[in-house]
Formats: sequence, structure tokens, C-alpha cells
Amino acid sequence: MTPAFESLVALLKRLPGVGYRSAERMALHLLLERPEELLPLMSALENAHHDIRACTRCGNLAQDELCSICQNTKRDASKICVVERVPDLVALERAGVYGGLYHVLGGRLSPISGVGPDKLSLAALKHRVEHEGVQEIVLALSNDIEGEATCHYITHELLKDHSATLKISRIAFGVPSGASLTYSDQITLKSALEGRRAVER
Repeated sequence: MTPAFESLVALLKRLPGVGYRSAERMALHLLLERPEELLPLMSALENAHHDIRACTRCGNLAQDELCSICQNTKRDASKICVVERVPDLVALERAGVYGGLYHVLGGRLSPISGVGPDKLSLAALKHRVEHEGVQEIVLALSNDIEGEATCHYITHELLKDHSATLKISRIAFGVPSGASLTYSDQITLKSALEGRRAVER
């Protein structure tokens, strides 16, 4: 194959869950079977690159300063569901069982990987609790050691100043130990949210 084709396959292969054969099939499909879709796809990617940014409030994807969830006045602003990444938020929204707001941390604490509190949007979460009348924090982080450590850190930091007014809960699992929310089905996520438990103080 030509260098241009191999370059396209190499780029497609970088996408999550895409191996060489899948990337090759996609490239051949676009070039030979659906060449009319190439320009719209390139245009959509370019528009997304220029127009999509992080919501200044919660970290979700947005085209304006705030995402559509933060702009929705029908959402329960007294609750914030804390997730690691945007795909987790998307999974919970798809399940359709949560009506509050979100906060995307951008990861979880991992000393081995050099991810400390300063690398996550924990200061922004604390600011929201202090200024937005938040009554409950729902921790929807991964069910593993790093996820648990992050939950303990958040609980300790937030309850230092708000122990009398703030409820902190942890989603039930439901979600297998060590698993990511992103790949959990709707029924499992629904059970996890509805069965959330208060975090020990």
C-alpha cells in the first residue's frame, strides 16, 4: 500500500479499541466504498477541534462557556456527581437515572503515576461546594484502590469545612471491582446510583 494509506491506518489505529485490521478496514471503506464521506468527516473533525472545549464549570464537553447540562435549569443544582472523565459522565447520562449536575475530575489520585491533588480539578470542586449551595456530593469513581483513595481524599477535604451541611455518598457496586463506569450497562449504573450509600465521616 501507499505511504499515505499506511499513514491513515496508523492514525486510525491510535483510536481506542482499534487494532491494525480494524483500522485498515475503516481506511479501505472510506477510500473505496464511501469516498463521498471523507470531506464531511474531515469537516466535522475540524469543527469539533475548533468548537468543542471543556465546560468552565464542570469539565464536560461544551461549545459555549457552559455545557448543556450546566445550562439546564431543570437539573437539581443541589447535587453534584463526581466522575473521573467525560466518558463516565456520558455513561451515567445514557442510563437516565440522575438529574443533578456533574464534576469531571480529569482522573484519580495515583502517586505511582505522579497524579496528585494538584493534577485534578479538586480545587474547582471545593469552590463549587462553597459557592453553589451544594447539599450532596455523589462519588461515582472506579471501584479500585485508586478510586477509593480519591473518594477518601475528597471526603476528608470537603467535610473539614462543611460537615454539618454536606452529605457525601458513594455509588453502590453493582459495578465489578476494578471496572470502569464507561463500560457498565444502564441497569448496573441505575442500581449503582439508586443504591448509593453515605460515606463514613
